Amino acid sequence: MTTESATPDTGLSFRAVPGPGFAAGCSVITWVDEGPFEHRIAYILIGHVPPRRTGETAESVEAGLMGMVDGMGLRPAADRVPIIGARVILRGPLAALDYGHPEVLLRLPSTGTEWRAHVDRGDPVCVTIGLDPIPPGAGPDAIRTYLDRITVTGRAYMGGTTVRAR
Repeated sequence: MTTESATPDTGLSFRAVPGPGFAAGCSVITWVDEGPFEHRIAYILIGHVPPRRTGETAESVEAGLMGMVDGMGLRPAADRVPIIGARVILRGPLAALDYGHPEVLLRLPSTGTEWRAHVDRGDPVCVTIGLDPIPPGAGPDAIRTYLDRITVTGRAYMGGTTVRAR
């Protein structure tokens, strides 16, 4: 199975957006924190557990994450963060992210009342995909260290989003 292809007219390549089997293996963390310029920002951090399914490799996991990067139009975290459109969906107690798949959304874990209120007001959300595995059970300090490391090494991709209107 090929996960990368080229468009005939432009020669540009893109990676396939992974389906629900891959998305189910993603690690997702949400929180609200101070962003630049003293504004609060809601965050969604997406990574993946180490390879666990038959045929899954570190390379295939990274290709799946890069498919999500391409599907949402994220850019390297060291670059200017692009606006990627309204991709967060709130319905009753559920929250999900449109990660670019034509039929599947990524369900977010329980987000907490502060995160949900922030997003429901239409305030900014920063989506980050980390290509390195997220340490299991990582607390806020470990996540900060993880984000610093993957940003410096070019293994983090970000985009700004908001809640999708109903």
